[in-house]
Amino acid sequence: MKPFIHKNFLLGNKTGKKLYHKYSENQPIVDFHCHLSPAMIAGDRQFANLTQAWMEGDHYKWRAMRTNGIHEKFCTGNATDIEKFKKWAETVPATAGNPLYHWTHLELTRYFNITELLSPSTATMIYEKASSLLDTKEFSTRSIIRKMKVDVVCTTDDPTDNLEHHLKLKDSFEIKVLPTFRPDNIIKTEDPEKFKLYIQKLKLASGNEIRNFDDLLEALDKRHKFFHEMGGRLSDHGLDHFYFATFTSSEIDRIFKNLLKGKIISSEETEKYKTAVLLELCRLNHKRGWAQQFHVGAMRNNNSRMFRQMGADTGWDSIGNAQDVLKISKFLNELDNNDQLTKTILYDLNPSDNEMMITMAGNFNDGLSPAKVQYGAAWWFLDQKCAMEKHLKDIAALGLLRRFIGMVTDSRSFLSYPRHEYFRRIVCNYVGEEVEKGHIPDEEELLKPIIEGISYRNAKEYFGF
Repeated sequence: MKPFIHKNFLLGNKTGKKLYHKYSENQPIVDFHCHLSPAMIAGDRQFANLTQAWMEGDHYKWRAMRTNGIHEKFCTGNATDIEKFKKWAETVPATAGNPLYHWTHLELTRYFNITELLSPSTATMIYEKASSLLDTKEFSTRSIIRKMKVDVVCTTDDPTDNLEHHLKLKDSFEIKVLPTFRPDNIIKTEDPEKFKLYIQKLKLASGNEIRNFDDLLEALDKRHKFFHEMGGRLSDHGLDHFYFATFTSSEIDRIFKNLLKGKIISSEETEKYKTAVLLELCRLNHKRGWAQQFHVGAMRNNNSRMFRQMGADTGWDSIGNAQDVLKISKFLNELDNNDQLTKTILYDLNPSDNEMMITMAGNFNDGLSPAKVQYGAAWWFLDQKCAMEKHLKDIAALGLLRRFIGMVTDSRSFLSYPRHEYFRRIVCNYVGEEVEKGHIPDEEELLKPIIEGISYRNAKEYFGF
């Protein structure tokens, strides 16, 4: 019987098979957006077992387990590692049709050469085999990254981070591990006490007094420069939606001083403050020649009871409303109008925004670099076959598929790199179908740069790594 993960998995046409195996399969990975721990890479962590490597921090798995009727103690609670794994194995058969089923078996095959399907009957065997391998040096965090042919890893880091682990990695690891500037906390004004505590952290990290808005910008500039010196070339912004409101400098200074006093500001003041800060951060990105990423469209922490108990990023988020197109337009136009718009990648969790986002990006491409402003990969809940296929069709129809910079891992798990393979197979199958329908010519000089570009080269060139 042919194993589930086989040579031509997801490749349903002859041309797609040729494209994948000839131009995509062996390309390296540019992991330009992930949530891997730089401390774990610097320490070259060895996982004690498959549960620790696979399930720590993985809210995708936790959501599926909860939906399958598994008690929380087996997700984030105090059950033993083997008990947690067996409950995951009990859930896996129910994920058929979900990307988790594909990811699970790709990872078992690629890392551990395990081709059996994970289920309650195979759980113990799989756990023991994978855990015994993880106990060897060939499966430390750095070895895993090497094994998957990763060129560059861009972690996600707060401006107040001292980047000590990145400094260590500069001289001890041949693969680039670069910081990404993620300043979300500076616009989280809803809890005045938390905001004041964050300003204190920023003050300590920058060495600057922060008494007014100009002081805040000076502190952020100082931290941005530090990230640049450490090799950082990207910022990332996780927003519910884009913000835009007109304001004066005196208004923003007054609003910020009220925040420093612990006052609650109005919704109108919040919009103005967030607009002002984000515009200034984008100007820093432009000044230092960085690329910037905007992840929008998530509705986070919907279950307030569980959020109080467990905090953010534990599996209580969903797809949010469609974006306000006027605010996106005005925000990008404000930067472009002053020649301060750097390379920009837009990600949206709501697929109904695909066409709008792709055409919006096209408004701000000025010919200075290929796809300077572009729509990023299908992300989070859209990181699955049907959403990726829609995403590819929309980019091909309304943008330039040839210039798409491709996949992001967007994961906290070191075993998630086969998601790039998953994506590449879907790309090659889609392009192969279009060729065989007669919609794209079957010409190597046309197809090779499309597939190699999306798989690896476009990202490598776009970021200048």
